[in-house]
Amino acid sequence: ITKVKYVDKIHIGHYEIDAWYFSPFPEDYGKQPKLWICEFCLKYMKYERSYRLHLVCSGEFAQIYCQNLCLLAKLFLDHKTLYFDVEPFVFYLLTEVDRQGAHIVGYFSKEKESPDGNNVACILTLPPYQRRGYGKFLIAFSYELSKLESTVGSPEKPLSDLGKLSYRSYWSWVLLEILRDFRGTLSIK
Repeated sequence: ITKVKYVDKIHIGHYEIDAWYFSPFPEDYGKQPKLWICEFCLKYMKYERSYRLHLVCSGEFAQIYCQNLCLLAKLFLDHKTLYFDVEPFVFYLLTEVDRQGAHIVGYFSKEKESPDGNNVACILTLPPYQRRGYGKFLIAFSYELSKLESTVGSPEKPLSDLGKLSYRSYWSWVLLEILRDFRGTLSIK
């Protein structure tokens, strides 16, 4: 007896793939014409929205992971006060990938709705990865997200001493890039 194949396609990573055969997914999922599958943990979902939310590391949906991330960050950030109330935040993780897998380098978090217009609530590059440009990358990424959201963002205050150094370094780099690419006459009048 040949089983009827209901799942026609899957979306996994950057690919949409035609399914070849029946697979005994639970009934709620097995009768969907398309399943969305996370390429990292292989969780399967019925809806694209669920899939997109799954890919976002949200304090609302990955509470324990985000709490653990905050507790880890507190080991390196003296003024960090948030560890458990992570639901209102989104976390953006940066990893290095090698043959053993993805290794956390750092992260930044931001409030889903910031009344003060902050684009970063907390930012950390783990000590073994510092002084490699990862902090600048995370800061630049936070500003790119602000552009996509059509907002003007700034980090939550107060910044740690290393945070101040990182932001000064980032903005010095941005200004030097602008000056390097500028064609014309400059004046400091």
